[in-house]
Amino acid sequence: MALVDIRQKRRFLALHLPYWATDYLKRAEPRLKEKPLALYERIKGGLRLAALDPEGLQNGLRLGQNLADARAIWPALTVLEIDRPRLEAAFGHFADWHSNASPLVSVMTDISRFGDLVLDITGVAHLFGGETEMLRTLIIRLRKLGYRVSGAIAPTIGAAWAVSHFARSQVVGDDSFAALLDALPVAALRLEESQLLTLGQMGLKTIGQVRQYPRKSLHTRFGQILLRMDQAFGVIEERMAPRLPLVDYLAEQRFADPISLMDDVLRTTHDLSVKLSKTLEAEGLGGQSFHLFLYRVDHKVMTLSLNAGRVTRDPEHIADLFRHRAQRLEVEYDPGFGIDMVRLAASSTDRLDAVQTGAFSIEEGTEDIARLNDRLSSRLGPLAVLRTEMVASRLPERAARLVPTQSGQADAPIVAPALQRPVKLLPIPEVVAIMAEVPHGLPASMVWRGESFRLVSGQGPERLSAEWWRKQERLNLVEPDPQKPKPYEPNLPEFSPTAGTRDYYVVEDQHGSRFWVFRQGLYGEGNRPVWYLHGFFP
Repeated sequence: MALVDIRQKRRFLALHLPYWATDYLKRAEPRLKEKPLALYERIKGGLRLAALDPEGLQNGLRLGQNLADARAIWPALTVLEIDRPRLEAAFGHFADWHSNASPLVSVMTDISRFGDLVLDITGVAHLFGGETEMLRTLIIRLRKLGYRVSGAIAPTIGAAWAVSHFARSQVVGDDSFAALLDALPVAALRLEESQLLTLGQMGLKTIGQVRQYPRKSLHTRFGQILLRMDQAFGVIEERMAPRLPLVDYLAEQRFADPISLMDDVLRTTHDLSVKLSKTLEAEGLGGQSFHLFLYRVDHKVMTLSLNAGRVTRDPEHIADLFRHRAQRLEVEYDPGFGIDMVRLAASSTDRLDAVQTGAFSIEEGTEDIARLNDRLSSRLGPLAVLRTEMVASRLPERAARLVPTQSGQADAPIVAPALQRPVKLLPIPEVVAIMAEVPHGLPASMVWRGESFRLVSGQGPERLSAEWWRKQERLNLVEPDPQKPKPYEPNLPEFSPTAGTRDYYVVEDQHGSRFWVFRQGLYGEGNRPVWYLHGFFP
């Protein structure tokens, strides 16, 4: 089987922690540290062993065994009911902590929701003195923490996972990993139990034997096997899903003695902003998304991400954004036993002029406004500060909507004729009673909310036709965000594409107040148009 260049482009490090559940609980609860421990769960009305420590396996216990039988074999066994959500959440924090070794870390959930990590270490290993030293460093530090662990580095995720599970910890080269995989059992392909049983009945016990079997027959009976095998050997690229935001550039600071005060974190953030700004300036870039990672000594990571309204690399502005957000989140801040590393990263980068005197050095005269919007959004939340965005619609109430100021660069304005429009527009036009001398003449009087207005002058009409191509939909004054609740959702009516034409008039009463009114519908054939008040002029 020919191998493509996929396997030569990247390097992956897999860590396998087979006893994560019991090792974690013994670290979290010292009373369990010196006791043999097993975790059980309720399956089909019975209590079955779901996790064991090595001592349990050495004494004849096995996963899936009935709890009563296990206690009979080993009366001294300590048993607890497994709490999978707790273990999964803890392993997620544990995985995030490994981003201090590589920014791309993912939890592999093929076999279990906890126990397997994969790191993309492409271009990172030299920071540890090479791949061998990096693997050794990560394994030793986990063993010092009390975790049983094995690991491997290979050109593909599947190969690294297979070697970490079924061979000794090692670094596998691009030219030797195929022969090593062929000697491993078929379980190294991350298959289901039913598939492994069927392969065993067919006499296929190693990956090499499976590769020699006709692919057409395998595809007919085991579609997943070919996928896993091709991924392991680099024929098909397997993508990982990093838990933390992808970053383009970063700066970090490690501490010999952990820090815990918020002021110390903010001062460090300012220093890192300067370093990050210099890195971005050297590349002629700026960032629009910034991420702060606080690595605690108890192997957890706190993350804080925010956006700027425009691409920037101004260190003072970046530091101010985190300072304002920190004031908002100060109650939730928990440094644990201390923070031993702080990382500041930038993503969503784009080209930026080589010289930038401020956060928004562009010739628009809106630098201060954009800076203020960023500060307010950082302190109050991204949905608390909105801007007006023009929409391509001929109906006035649909010609603009509100979007977060940090939703990205403002769209190019929609070019429209110089039309007379009111400063204040009612979201829902209100019905008024209009009297005119002739049906198609200018309005002479108006009754609105029980008050009469004598109209002394007018201008119009301006005719707007209905947008017949629109479907029945509700007007949204604020751009909807599917992941967040809407800050303002008025009970506005649905749009009707058959509402008819509108004739708009600018009218003025005897006191000088000017109104924008329109007549919907036309006279004739027994129709009686309806008049509406839509806006006010200054």
